[in-house]
Amino acid sequence: MNAKGKIRELLSLADIQLNGPEPWDLQVHDQRFYQRALSHGSVGVGESYVDGWWDAADLNEFFYRIHRADLGKRVRSLELMWLGVKSALFNLQKKSESKQVARQHYDIGNDLYRVMLDKNMQYTCAYWKNADNLDAAQENKLHLICRKLGLQPGMRVLELGAGFCGLARFMAKQYGCDVVAYNISKEQVAFGREFCADLPVRIEEKDYREAINEKGQFDCVAAIGLCEHIGYRNYRAFLELVRKKLSDTGLFLLHTIGGNRSRTSTDPWIDKYIFPSGMLPSIGQLGRAMENLFVMEDWHNFGPDYVNTLMAWWKNFETRYCTLDKQRYDQRFFRMWKLYVMMSAAGFRARRMQLWQIVLSTGAIPGYEPVR
Repeated sequence: MNAKGKIRELLSLADIQLNGPEPWDLQVHDQRFYQRALSHGSVGVGESYVDGWWDAADLNEFFYRIHRADLGKRVRSLELMWLGVKSALFNLQKKSESKQVARQHYDIGNDLYRVMLDKNMQYTCAYWKNADNLDAAQENKLHLICRKLGLQPGMRVLELGAGFCGLARFMAKQYGCDVVAYNISKEQVAFGREFCADLPVRIEEKDYREAINEKGQFDCVAAIGLCEHIGYRNYRAFLELVRKKLSDTGLFLLHTIGGNRSRTSTDPWIDKYIFPSGMLPSIGQLGRAMENLFVMEDWHNFGPDYVNTLMAWWKNFETRYCTLDKQRYDQRFFRMWKLYVMMSAAGFRARRMQLWQIVLSTGAIPGYEPVR
């Protein structure tokens, strides 16, 4: 069977047709697509989309069907195998490599994130309970974190991987806390220092591992959207660091995307173009890292809320794309970003990815009442 026939056969398992009439059907513009997709898996599919070799009117539904049919298991590319070998042999998330993702993704330009995100500059999943817009849903998420941690005025909080420092700002402004935040993205740190001006927030442009040098302990620790970059080899050391910086009666909140099974690497296209050396933790991986170190007080999954969040981000980006510099964000970038957002939304729709908020204690508190 030739490459086109093989692709047709694979797509039929997901009820997708080649050049069919439905919005999720694959429209091929360049015949070289078939061999490229078979030879290079997700890298070939992604690169050929950015090159304009194929389209689907509804990319979200297209990838949702791909996920539900689990077609990724049926194509084993060299890129996928090599990434697996590297992650087995080396620590891809060691400190000397940690800034690559900042340079490639988080430092791409604050102008891009300003047009896409909410007023609090949250680049993690919103909480859509009783909310009908992105601003409200992200503010819900911020309150949810603060309530889960039981924040009170005067508390000292350590935030690891602070993004644009919207949470640090919220904790200081709305809950009266003193916050120390660690982040390796120079663009996000620059934004955060301006965003948090005149508030009791200190922002360090440093790797999370350097927080071990902070004097004393903290009443609470939070890590929002950091764990996806820590890597399976480093989970235990990360949690040991948190334990050392957390007071005996303190709480730690971990907000992370999670996977349904244990892996040691991510999708090769995502690794190459979006999040270098990223990987999603599993329940088993995190559980083993927590063992005999923390008490798990609460494990809250609201992964479906990421679909609404991603689609709201895409709507903002698509609507305001005209305001961005087209030399920096050209049509190839537009297609790459669309692929990233739609692939991600489809993964959450298909329940292949989850969003967890996990509350941990040292076991010194008498009990914990979960907050929703």
